[in-house]
Parts: sequence; structure tokens; C-alpha cells
Amino acid sequence: MVTLIETMLDPVSRAVANASVDDEALTAECAKSLGEAGEWLKHNNGIPHEQVLAELGITQEEIEKYQAPR
Repeated sequence: MVTLIETMLDPVSRAVANASVDDEALTAECAKSLGEAGEWLKHNNGIPHEQVLAELGITQEEIEKYQAPR
């Protein structure tokens, strides 16, 4: 279990908390894609995160341990 202090000290959590709101308008292409995705989900089950990772050949553990090159 992650404590509140760990979350507060985590640089990614701080960056997300301090990020500005994305108020940029959607492009017509993005709006169309989002509409198509929403329509698809009305008739199909979502794809579990674990399945997507398996199809990409990576694990959740690899994502959690990943460190960007410096």
C-alpha cells in the first residue's frame, strides 16, 4: 500500500498534480476517433490492460520498473 507521503514525494505524482488543464480543443479527427471508440464500446467488451500488454510482449512489472534513459 502506498502511503500519502510516498505519493506526495513521488516526482511523477507531483508533476501530474501540478500539470495545467488541457483545454485545447479537439481536432475534428480526434473527435471522430473518440466517437467511433465510444460507439465500439457500446457493442463490445473493452480489452483488459493485461491482454494488451501480453499482445505487446511486456509485463506490468516491466512497466513499473522502467526508467527512462538519461
